Amino acid sequence: MEKQHTISVLMENKFGVLARVAGLFCGRGYNIDALTVNKTYDPEVSKMTIVTHGDDAIIEQIDKQLNKLIDVIKVTDLSGSDFVERELALIKVTGTTQKERVEIIKLAESYAGRIVNVQDDELCLEVSGESNRIEDFIKLVESYGIIEIARTGRVAVSRTAGATEDYSDL
Repeated sequence: MEKQHTISVLMENKFGVLARVAGLFCGRGYNIDALTVNKTYDPEVSKMTIVTHGDDAIIEQIDKQLNKLIDVIKVTDLSGSDFVERELALIKVTGTTQKERVEIIKLAESYAGRIVNVQDDELCLEVSGESNRIEDFIKLVESYGIIEIARTGRVAVSRTAGATEDYSDL
C-alpha cells in the first residue's frame, strides 16, 4: 500500500548533488511531492528533506539508491518514527470588503498566521505548521479567492537525539 514518506538526507554540500538526487528520482519514475534543502550548522554538509510516496518496496529502493550516491552521508526515513515537521506558506487572497478582510484576519490568527502584506484588493498571509494544517487553512480561505500560493515544502527532524544529524563518522 502506498503512503507518504518523509526522508532526511545528509549530504556533502557540493555542486551538482541536488541534481543527482533529482535525477535519481526522475530516472526511476519516482515522484517528489516536496523538497527542501539547505546547509546545516556545518557548512560542508547540507540536509535535504524529501517527501515522496510509495509502497514499502519502492521506499526501500529509494533508500538504497540514495545511499549509493557518492556525496550522500546518511539517509533516514522519518516516517513511522516520531519526528517534528513544519512548512511555511505564503497565500495571497482577495479581500475586497472590510467584512471579508476581518474574517480573513481572524482565520489567519486562529492558525497562528499573520498578515505580511496588504494591498487595496488583496491580503498576503503567512502560515506555518504541519503540512496537513497548512492544507486545512488553504481550504478555509479558498472561498475568498486565492490569487497565489507559495509553499516551502516540509522540513523535518527526528525527536530522537542525533537520529538524522550525526557527524561522528565524517
